[in-house]
Amino acid sequence: MPHYQAPLRDLRFVMDEMLDYPAHYARLPGGDEASPDVVAAILEEGARFTRDVLLPLNQSGDREGCLLEGGEVKAPKGFKAAYQQYVEGGWPSLSAEPEFGGQGLPHSLGMVLSEMICATNLAWGMYPGLSHGAADALRHHGSDEQKAAYLTKLVEGVWTGTMCLTEPHCGTDLGLIKTRAVPGDEGSYAISGTKIFISAGDHDLAENIVHLVLAKLPDAPEGSKGISLFVVPKFLPDADGNPGERNGVSCGSLEHKMGIHGNATCVMNFDGARGFMIGEPNKGLSYMFTMMNVARIGVGIQGLGLAEASFQNALAYARDRLQMRALSGAKAPDKPADPIIVHPDVRRMLLTQKAFAEGGRMLVMYTAQMVDLVEHGPDAAEREHAETLLSLLTPIVKAFLTESGFEATNEGVQVFGGHGFIQEWGMEQLVRDSRITRLYEGTTGIQALDLLGRKVLMSQGEALKVFTKEIHKFCKAEAENAALKEFIEPLAKLNGEWGELTMGIGMKAMQDREEVGAASVDYLMYSGYVTQAYLWARAAKQAHQALGSGEDAFYQAKIDTARFFYQRLLPRTRAHAQMIQAGAGSLMAISAQDFGLGFEI
Repeated sequence: MPHYQAPLRDLRFVMDEMLDYPAHYARLPGGDEASPDVVAAILEEGARFTRDVLLPLNQSGDREGCLLEGGEVKAPKGFKAAYQQYVEGGWPSLSAEPEFGGQGLPHSLGMVLSEMICATNLAWGMYPGLSHGAADALRHHGSDEQKAAYLTKLVEGVWTGTMCLTEPHCGTDLGLIKTRAVPGDEGSYAISGTKIFISAGDHDLAENIVHLVLAKLPDAPEGSKGISLFVVPKFLPDADGNPGERNGVSCGSLEHKMGIHGNATCVMNFDGARGFMIGEPNKGLSYMFTMMNVARIGVGIQGLGLAEASFQNALAYARDRLQMRALSGAKAPDKPADPIIVHPDVRRMLLTQKAFAEGGRMLVMYTAQMVDLVEHGPDAAEREHAETLLSLLTPIVKAFLTESGFEATNEGVQVFGGHGFIQEWGMEQLVRDSRITRLYEGTTGIQALDLLGRKVLMSQGEALKVFTKEIHKFCKAEAENAALKEFIEPLAKLNGEWGELTMGIGMKAMQDREEVGAASVDYLMYSGYVTQAYLWARAAKQAHQALGSGEDAFYQAKIDTARFFYQRLLPRTRAHAQMIQAGAGSLMAISAQDFGLGFEI
């Protein structure tokens, strides 16, 4: 069975030393509750829960899968008991608002726990995963009656939430949805339609499931401007707020998937189900984005967690597996062969996983500070600044961390060789589970269009300038620091080029809008590498300052990993820049006839 130990030392480095979370928490209203002792206790207990309760269920859940029986879905054995422990431990309410039963701790603490959950049992973690987003959407846009009926239950975790967007005929283009909402009695609506790919759409872990459903009114405008949002519970709350009458919503079938077998991915049928509109008519898509943005960061954390799990297990295997002798001579002469960790190519694979996991953790925790500030920042200007950065970084977190997470899990299989392809080691499951992260909550291509088209070009580059200005200030402040020269000089150059590439795309797009789509994915990956380069430079600075404090091995490893990232991974920006500059020509030159289409492209 795979093993896992929460990377608490690295978390402390990122949170306490690099990003100064103690000072960050002290500035938040009520942040004194997140004292260093409290945070340490939460991290230790989260590490224990995920290691001892969730990890042992990961492989068994993958083998067993979910069962649809008599119209009801049952999760794999042990999942329900684990969820009960999760609720009893107060984990769902960790960072929720106290007025709805939450503990009021910063959102960033919940993100740390999410990484541990994703690393140990991604499929299980998806059951409570969307409840936070559903609660946020209701908190921001729901009526007082809706908040009273649903929020506390979601916060406590006794009910879970879903997000129902996709339909059989449409995915990202939600303007094409066919689900209808017909006005009924007492302010309710009859919701009819079919939604697919609904994570945790039905299960036996919680006593009720609260679906947030996109649908159109009979007189709705065409396209995405005619979408409304409805809350549709599996069981309608009775007068006491408990699950009452069964609603007209059911799981029609379970999807047969490549991975995340332990999670129920459902086809959900709404047959005149009673729903209640959230907010105003035809504004549902903007309301749903409250939930989607939370979910997108959550999916990025999934990529991070799986990268960490893959690295830990590949490292342990590489230490023990004997194969050949080192090219420079025997390193373990008392053994018949050397451990494979001595070989340069194995080092390359291990360090790639390590750099992506540790760099991803820095990016998540940096972004998490923005989440805290947007929600609870004491100053309006600071909240606006954080919201601008969060808007820019969200698609990078989602897409770059899932792309790098998938690469890391693949490298993990490669370290194991043939054994990685065998189920008992658990490495191939990490690959299968990680593959979905590049797809749901918006594919990498969709995130790339969001970053380049909406966040950068539509703001005339203002959002990007906020971040590149921060990088520029850091580079300028450390320009004379000899210990950081190997990091600062290339970072400063890339930071300048980032703006130049953006301007170049914008100029081309004025003549041909296809240039945005042609450049977008390479632009996002370029942005991800530069963003992580900035954070790795900051980590190297902190590590250099800490040398001599008694943990030199840890800090030197941090500097060495930063150097590996800069020398072995950051050069990928050269290829991405060249592909960005190549433009749309070669992509769009193939004729409709060559593709066998009956229309021009």
